[in-house]
Amino acid sequence: MRIPQFFARILAAPADAAAAALIVGVLVISFLTYDDYGLGWDDYAHWKYGELLLSYYASGFTDLRAFSHYNLFYYGGGFDLAAAALSKLVPMDVFEIRRLLGALVGITGLFIVWRTARRLAGAVAGLIALALLASTSLYYGHMFINPKDIPFAVAMAFLLYACMRAFEEHPRPRASTIVLFGLALGLTIGTRVIGGIALLFAVIGGAVLLFTEIKRLGARAATVRMATLVGRLALALPLAYAVMAVVWPWGVLAPLNPVRALQYYSHFWEKPWQELFDGMLVLIPEMPRSYVPKLLLLKLPEGFVVLAIAGLAGALVAVWRGNLEPWRRAGLALMVTTAVLPIALVVATRPVVYNGVRHFLFVIPPLAIIAGLAGAYIIRFLAVRSRLATAAVAAVLAASVGLSVYDLARMHPYQYAQFNRVAGGLRGADDRYMIDYWGLGLKEAAETLRDRLEEGHVTPPRGRRWRVAVCGPTQTLLVELGPGFDVANEAPGADFAISLGTFYCAELDAPIVAEVERDGVVLARAYDLRGRSYVTTWSYPPVTDKSAEAQGADRHP
Repeated sequence: MRIPQFFARILAAPADAAAAALIVGVLVISFLTYDDYGLGWDDYAHWKYGELLLSYYASGFTDLRAFSHYNLFYYGGGFDLAAAALSKLVPMDVFEIRRLLGALVGITGLFIVWRTARRLAGAVAGLIALALLASTSLYYGHMFINPKDIPFAVAMAFLLYACMRAFEEHPRPRASTIVLFGLALGLTIGTRVIGGIALLFAVIGGAVLLFTEIKRLGARAATVRMATLVGRLALALPLAYAVMAVVWPWGVLAPLNPVRALQYYSHFWEKPWQELFDGMLVLIPEMPRSYVPKLLLLKLPEGFVVLAIAGLAGALVAVWRGNLEPWRRAGLALMVTTAVLPIALVVATRPVVYNGVRHFLFVIPPLAIIAGLAGAYIIRFLAVRSRLATAAVAAVLAASVGLSVYDLARMHPYQYAQFNRVAGGLRGADDRYMIDYWGLGLKEAAETLRDRLEEGHVTPPRGRRWRVAVCGPTQTLLVELGPGFDVANEAPGADFAISLGTFYCAELDAPIVAEVERDGVVLARAYDLRGRSYVTTWSYPPVTDKSAEAQGADRHP
């Protein structure tokens, strides 16, 4: 489709016009607010990884330091590489570039979800899916701060879209679809090797397509058609491998490196720590089976949850008994499998889980698509029966999304930490679950401390800089405070302390210079320690630069 035709089609349908306006609105807001987001625990390490990957390419593949940089080489570094390259071209701070680039990747995911839902069930389904995802704090908040889970979620959504197009064009997908499939598959596996599981999801969708056609065409004809589809998609494998090689060069240095990465992540590589779940401190290898499903239910907006559950039930019925076209049944099976199977596997196998559900962000786009289909079905069902009921349902959907948008604004820039009203909001989740596990509150606390010192014209003792003890990642605070400060995890001799508002940071009996809070929950504090002596600002566990490996060993896989 030509670009003018694309825009003409959007303007011709009110739902499409609203969806386009929503995407533009998110884009504008992102450009206005991206610099409000702080650095997380892993940002510094990922920045360095990107620089080393850039050096690998600039050196003609001779600088191999990237492949011994902590454990990050087991991941694809496409996002980090792109941010490093942009930092050489754009006159912006590299961490500002990372925030903005993350937003753009997330918005790309919004566009993909819109187009996928629209393709499956029409313009209204696309709009509802888009609005639900854009107003979901887990997705929106992580867009700006998460350099691996959001790119992986978007790559996975891209792959689902390409697979669904292939199902629709079965058995002879167009050349453009084959190219999209290759790009998406390479990005998905190249971003995170576990992305190969998407092939299983595609196989399940393909099996639904095959069995549906067997009933209509017979086993022989259906099998030949499926073999044709698989053969044509196999043409994309060289492209997928090339894309994977670009974003994950270590993955192709040796043929078995992807297998080695899978083996590495098949067991937990660090000394386990405790995290807060359901009001108790639990070692992360001992988290209950309910961890992921419960947190999803408590963090996703209530309207999203209701529509997603209804959509999952309806999609299963449609796949099993429906009269839909075969490719639509296969597309529904693909979405349901991607959304449900990973969660079911975690419940069944009980692996090490931590950091909330950030590792499972990739299930949220297909859930949004399924929820969008459910919303569109309800509206379509009511439209031929009662205009009043249709208007009421549309108003409820709009109010639900509006409430979520209100929460996003109220929590800014800590949207990812939000809990829904079933959980009691942030206040109800405090002391029960991990809140700001990424450590974003350090930025606001650091900026407030620095501003108050400058406003009061307070200078450090002659011959040295201010000494700041941090309960959190030291490299993050070095970036946020800027020059003029020495930062360490150790407290003795510190002039100030900046601590996260989480259980492992002690509340100090010292004057509070800055307090970062949302909904009455403290996310970070800055203390004035002058004239006082503290051994540590940590309550549990006691962490030093050495034991935390300078916050660079990627504690968040």
